[in-house]
Amino acid sequence: MKSSTTTPLELEQRKAGLLAQPKAVWAIAFACVISFMGLGLVDPILPAIAQQLHASKSQVSLLFTSYNLVTGIAMLITGFISSRIGIKKTLLSGIFLIIIFSALGGFSDTIAQIVGFRGGWGLGNALFIATALSAIVGLSTSGTAQAIILYEAALGLGISVGPLLGGELGSISWRGPFFGVAVLMLIAFIFIIFMLPAVPKPKQASSLADPFKALSYPALLTLGITAFLYNFGFFTLMAYSPYVMELDEHGLGYVFFGWGILLAFTSVFVAPKLQKRFSVVKSICAVLTLFTIVLAVMGVGTYNHSPKTVIVCVIVAGIFLGINNTLITTAVMQAAPVERSVASAAYSFVRFLGGAVSPWLAGKLSEWYHAETPFYFGALMVFLGVVTLLVRRRHLTHVDRAEGH
Repeated sequence: MKSSTTTPLELEQRKAGLLAQPKAVWAIAFACVISFMGLGLVDPILPAIAQQLHASKSQVSLLFTSYNLVTGIAMLITGFISSRIGIKKTLLSGIFLIIIFSALGGFSDTIAQIVGFRGGWGLGNALFIATALSAIVGLSTSGTAQAIILYEAALGLGISVGPLLGGELGSISWRGPFFGVAVLMLIAFIFIIFMLPAVPKPKQASSLADPFKALSYPALLTLGITAFLYNFGFFTLMAYSPYVMELDEHGLGYVFFGWGILLAFTSVFVAPKLQKRFSVVKSICAVLTLFTIVLAVMGVGTYNHSPKTVIVCVIVAGIFLGINNTLITTAVMQAAPVERSVASAAYSFVRFLGGAVSPWLAGKLSEWYHAETPFYFGALMVFLGVVTLLVRRRHLTHVDRAEGH
């Protein structure tokens, strides 16, 4: 059982605060903002790609499927690579791949080409985000929880600004956001080269088996399964809702900007307060239950041909997604007695598999049944995530205890 005694290091970390970070942490956080801008850039152009390339919703959704599938599988090798070539080289390698494959996506002429290049983009994304999270947590002087809040703030800021820029570029051409990602990541590449000092390699290199061994810990596996199920709702919102909001590229950009702003705000300011007042498990269950209700309302709004209902729900969902992202990421860092990079890789492998299946399935469900069906199915899967967490909560008592102290 973990002692409740506060160590001098923990006292120093609390006094340091969120903003008192080394230069290296800010360098990575800035690159994260640019990286996550790339994620939001392509969202407003999904209907335009479907229309101009004569593709179905499920075909366009494969942009998310290939991206998430490759990202999830590649997560298994990120620790193996970064522990051998170092954090800085791993980050630069990931960014370089994103630059190349996003640019190639902009030059594509068929949906199959874009789907393929998005897979390469996913490989770069895996190398970058897994290493960035573990690096920020490892280099931060303010403790794990504060470091994760900074990471989630970068995520929220990037996701919120990205759709605005994507909407502007997408109104010119659907190719614009792909080239926009390449340019932004080139900026991040240069920034990392000059601002991030060389970070020492870990004393013990990770093996390819480490992520699988990490999943043998029930707490980490529980969080992974929960995120796998929750991602069905998340990517239904991301990949399918643009088709039913009946907005152009500018409108979609503004909607997802509002969504991202709320996501960023709640991840930084609301999640820590919930974490202190309630247990992590209770807080995650509460926000995922509310997200389930939002998805169900989106289904009702789609059935009633009310785009305004869907628009409002997408924006409101940012509140719950921001809180959940911070809470569950913090829990993952405490879940198993393994290196943070290994825990992140193992967890991300499981959750990204959900992100790979869900976008394609959402498109197919709308083709097989009705336009509102994907939202109902997403709500069901998120609710099953809540049930999973409640049934297996005994495995997470040490996480709640650690956060309480």
